[in-house]
Amino acid sequence: MTAALKLNSDDLAVTVLTTERRGFTPEEISLRCADKIVSVSDSAHPAIREQAVTFKAQVAKVVEVYLKEAVRSDRTTVYNAIMDAGNPELAELIRRL
Repeated sequence: MTAALKLNSDDLAVTVLTTERRGFTPEEISLRCADKIVSVSDSAHPAIREQAVTFKAQVAKVVEVYLKEAVRSDRTTVYNAIMDAGNPELAELIRRL
């Protein structure tokens, strides 16, 4: 991720992230997802805070595994569609990604 802009108010929190010449990786998306699923106050008891941070890391890893599976599954779908369209050379290039 190359840039981040965060705006906060009492009712609104907006974060804008960008990449350059690529999309987001499953790892990057999983971290963003975990941030939305798990949060803990800065004023939380240190033991609770540590537990929440550990749990957030575990959530990110689980989400990452499933995102990678989704990418592979989608590539299989695209490969099959391109094969069905009669372009095996292009399909093979997609399969190798």
